[in-house]
Amino acid sequence: MSGYIALLMFAAVCLLLMLGYPVAFTLAGTALAFAAGGIIAGGFDPSFLSALPGRLFGTISNTTLIAVPLFILMGVTLEKSRVAEELLDSMSRVFGRLRGGLGISVILVGTLLAASTGIVGATVVTMGLLSLPSMLKGGYKPSLATGTICATGTLGQIIPPSIALVLLGDVLSNAYQQAQLAMNIFNPKTVSVGDLFIGALFPGLLLVALYMAYVLLVAWFRPEHAPPAEQEPLPGHALLKGLVPPLLLIAVVLGSILAGAATPTEAAGVGAVGALLLALAKGQMDVARLREVARDTMEVTCMVFMILIGAALFSLVFRGFGGEELIHHFFEGLPGGVLGATLVVMLIIFLLGFILDFIEITFVVVPIVGPILLAMGLDPIWLGIMIAINLQTSFLTPPFGFALFYLRGVAPESLPTSAIYRGVIPFILIQLLVLATLWVWPDLATWLPAQLAR
Repeated sequence: MSGYIALLMFAAVCLLLMLGYPVAFTLAGTALAFAAGGIIAGGFDPSFLSALPGRLFGTISNTTLIAVPLFILMGVTLEKSRVAEELLDSMSRVFGRLRGGLGISVILVGTLLAASTGIVGATVVTMGLLSLPSMLKGGYKPSLATGTICATGTLGQIIPPSIALVLLGDVLSNAYQQAQLAMNIFNPKTVSVGDLFIGALFPGLLLVALYMAYVLLVAWFRPEHAPPAEQEPLPGHALLKGLVPPLLLIAVVLGSILAGAATPTEAAGVGAVGALLLALAKGQMDVARLREVARDTMEVTCMVFMILIGAALFSLVFRGFGGEELIHHFFEGLPGGVLGATLVVMLIIFLLGFILDFIEITFVVVPIVGPILLAMGLDPIWLGIMIAINLQTSFLTPPFGFALFYLRGVAPESLPTSAIYRGVIPFILIQLLVLATLWVWPDLATWLPAQLAR
């Protein structure tokens, strides 16, 4: 019976979040309220709560999570120093005179911005403010323009290096160790954030390539939907000045991880310092702007870690009520074995993506279902990439997708919401195609990490 109380607690959290209460305090407050009720009724062992200090100390001493504020600092610095704006201008000068060229520029710049921030809202809002007016003014069909921006903004879930993959990699690492210990493997293998970065490389690049292919096909068969822009070509030296520094920064950060020369945390430090130096070199960083960058970085970092603390308390109480055992027995009884269980988890995560952000799902849902699925034999890298793309698709799906709301907030009032909804449908189909491809060919995510591990 107590297992069903755990499910009721999860439902209460979802309801409170839909009512607009803060995520971190909702998780912690709901867990404490149910725990208190369980202790009074004699249905909850209070010793579970005594594990909380150890959980928090483990979070403090986790060197992997140091990468989170550093990557946030890198992304905020690039955003505030107008690097993204200059990069979009340079790209549009290169490709804009081609049919569909402005759309290609938006995808490429959005990919780099998504890689540096990893936060869907920040990327969609930034690209919406920078590129939507230019695309509409250039004669792009509104649905194509908005769909391209929304889809590109969600790439932060899968394009490394991103905060989403850092958090997901850390949670999956713990889940993988739990799964192996549950199978009496006392010398467990490990999976790192770097492994997840490497595994996400091919699927992420495949998504970007399919996005660009779709825009080019629309421009070819419906040239009036994506006409060439009337822009003066950019001189070679100006082009290099706008393109090379940010591209080099991303290449150094990601390349050092892929080559094994640096851990994700070390690479994040290099990226943060490099972004600050780049902003200084462009004359875009003074004391006032540096203070603004530091404040924004602190706000996002505090949000992430407060949610992590709330999720730690929630997971302890959830386990104390027997929710984990209930889910484990449910998965074992599903038809189709591990494949059936995986499909159910993916569907649940997809639906939860309508009401929860990736941070909440990573910290609350993945620790519950991850050890169970991994104990059933799934590859942790493959599972992490599947979850990331699944969430990316959820954030893009009408009528509740987060990316749609973010773009609606910065789009002109004259642009109908229906145009945004129509525009994202082809990109949703592309993401579902990539998910199906990963399902059939898991090597797309697991081959490169295995080769580099040799």
